Amino acid sequence: MSDYEGGPSNDDDLSLPRATVYKLIAEMLPDDITCAKDTRDLLLDCCNEFIHLIASESNEICEKEAKKTIAAEHVLTALKELGFEKYVAEVKEAYSEHRQQQTKDRGRKGNKLKQLGMSEEELLREQELLFAQARMRFQNQTTQDQTNGSALSGTQ
Repeated sequence: MSDYEGGPSNDDDLSLPRATVYKLIAEMLPDDITCAKDTRDLLLDCCNEFIHLIASESNEICEKEAKKTIAAEHVLTALKELGFEKYVAEVKEAYSEHRQQQTKDRGRKGNKLKQLGMSEEELLREQELLFAQARMRFQNQTTQDQTNGSALSGTQ
């Protein structure tokens, strides 16, 4: 049974964000041209259908290769097999830009350690000290609670 069977059927769960698509449509049109709501909805439906088509074909290609995860190569092959070869170069370029951005983001995360001004060994010592202090507070609180509890039970 699939994840979607038996539950409420909501097309918005499997759709592009309506406001985002509307914004893209508005940005692409010249300032003196407007787009009717029915037309925007139709474009949204077409975009969703296109994505589902590519995703389904990519999934089939992935399964034929006995893979469990759809990779960029599967999407590129799906585009070619479905007759959308003219988009392959642009998709490859966008994917390359995405990978470069991911690399930059990973580099920024690695720099956080350097920005702290402490070596990894110093940070580990500081962490161990904080853990020891927390254990002491916990043990003191537990001992105090037990002492208070026994004092209370002796007065009853």
